[in-house]
Amino acid sequence: MSQESLIISIDAMGGDNSPKVVIEGLALAHQRNPKIHFLVYGDKARVEAEMSKFPALKDACEIFHTEEFVHNEDKPSHVIRNRATSMFQAIDAVRQGKAQAVVSAGNTGALMAISKMVLKTIHKIHRPAIITIMPHEKGRYVMLDLGANTECDGVNLAEFALMGSIYAKCGLKIDNPRVALMNIGAEEMKGKEEIHVASHIIKSTHLNLNFIGNIEPHEIPKGKADVIVADGFSGNIALKSVEGTCHLIMHIIKNNIKSSWMAKLGLLFMLGAIKKIKKTLDPRLYNGAMLVGLNGLSVKSHGGADALGFSVAVENAAQLVEKDFVGTLRRELENIDIDEISQEAYYEVY
Repeated sequence: MSQESLIISIDAMGGDNSPKVVIEGLALAHQRNPKIHFLVYGDKARVEAEMSKFPALKDACEIFHTEEFVHNEDKPSHVIRNRATSMFQAIDAVRQGKAQAVVSAGNTGALMAISKMVLKTIHKIHRPAIITIMPHEKGRYVMLDLGANTECDGVNLAEFALMGSIYAKCGLKIDNPRVALMNIGAEEMKGKEEIHVASHIIKSTHLNLNFIGNIEPHEIPKGKADVIVADGFSGNIALKSVEGTCHLIMHIIKNNIKSSWMAKLGLLFMLGAIKKIKKTLDPRLYNGAMLVGLNGLSVKSHGGADALGFSVAVENAAQLVEKDFVGTLRRELENIDIDEISQEAYYEVY
């Protein structure tokens, strides 16, 4: 693989309408970024049938036939033993150095389990986390963990803060991202003890983070922080609450416009603003959650994403490859002993 190549492996059989949506998404991504090439794993006959609709995409893809694929109902403990699936093969391509990232819309638990087993956790990182990009009033922010670890200690949260900060630099191009711990109050004494420990660790000059303290969930959309850190249980609930609220807002707007002829008339004058709102809240434009903390990039597209959504996940992966996210994280960790810092923090808190 040359230094200029940008190769991403694709699980073509993951998602609700694969491989159709996957191939359509690759065509969109390649159209916007022609230097991306793909290693596509899945049912070769079905993949080729879909790819025949996009002649320009054929030269950018190499197809690898797999007889098996991961189903949505499959248990992670089962799929990690089956190396013949399209998901496993796509992830293993990253381990072998054939690809620089993997993208799948398949079973989230399976993708996490296989990625952790195959790619392994980066040295000095205790647990990987799921991270994604979300909109706020002033732009975008990143949030982690979103479900990989339902229970976390202070060390885990501090590591998430470090990984989130580097992700914001690479993915959002923010030079000095503001980092905050999601909590039930902004005051230092509020919340669980692991949050207090994490705060002590993050404040250490060794981590060199722009830490602004605690943040309450209702303040997140206001743009007060660029990186929101939480355990996987709280983060997942917060994410789904935001998604539900966005759907509610769009539903209320549509219903009120339909209910009044004056509102329909007024829509003509507000059409530009409505389109901007829709674009800002469009979940497809934020598709592509990533498992950070591994020796490779593993990106999860929403299973129900359409072609645009899948293309965004692919392009997010490509951007992180170009920014050398994994290499940057490794270099940041070289001179940090989080375990030593954490011992001091536990002593101070307890």
